[in-house]
Amino acid sequence: MSKLETVPPAPARRGRPPKLKAEAAGDTRGLILDAAEDLFSKHGFYGVTIREVAREAGVDTALVHYYFGAKRGLFDAVFLRRAEVWNNERVDAVNRYALAHSSKDGPGAMTLEGLLRAFLEPPFQWSLKGGPGWKHYSALVAQTNANPTFGGETMARYFDPAIRRLIELVKVVMPQAREVDLYWAYHNLSGALTLTLGETGRLDRLSGGLCRSGDLETACDYLVRFAAAGFRAVCPPDLSAG
Repeated sequence: MSKLETVPPAPARRGRPPKLKAEAAGDTRGLILDAAEDLFSKHGFYGVTIREVAREAGVDTALVHYYFGAKRGLFDAVFLRRAEVWNNERVDAVNRYALAHSSKDGPGAMTLEGLLRAFLEPPFQWSLKGGPGWKHYSALVAQTNANPTFGGETMARYFDPAIRRLIELVKVVMPQAREVDLYWAYHNLSGALTLTLGETGRLDRLSGGLCRSGDLETACDYLVRFAAAGFRAVCPPDLSAG
């Protein structure tokens, strides 16, 4: 082989990228999501720019666009990441509760309090023990639930399956309740839940320090009892069904 001749390059390897590169990509993506979650939770969707997210994550703006596209794509990725964990655990919890009670004494053994506790405890526990990211996410959900522009669509996309499963089981406990009353009851529970998880400090100031919005274990206990009483108050038996 002459000095002018070169060895042809080896063909590019197809398939998965090397492990280190894949891990680095995952780390970068996670950094961007963490930064965006923090900023969105504090300033809302419209108060945050892609440039600010990139600066907070320590990456180039082009990299944010590469992974997530426009800002709405980034927001949706932030929302989905923890919604899957949160809602899968809620569905598993209410299903386990229903199975445990129906297998022993029949469906009548379920109570509203027990069912609601199974549904509510996962988000409270994640916010209590999951670290700052879950605190940011709880605040973000509270903001989104009250957003008139895209909040309804976003909450429906990521949360409705878990909520519908809860309502199915509430119907077992309250078989004569009208569906319209059940949905209004959940609507009120939803507002109380997201406001509580937002930990705004409003309760602390209103009560003069008697209550602490960060005391989420106590908050969960109160919310279970409040929601159960609320469902009973607004869901009287549907007499027309008989």
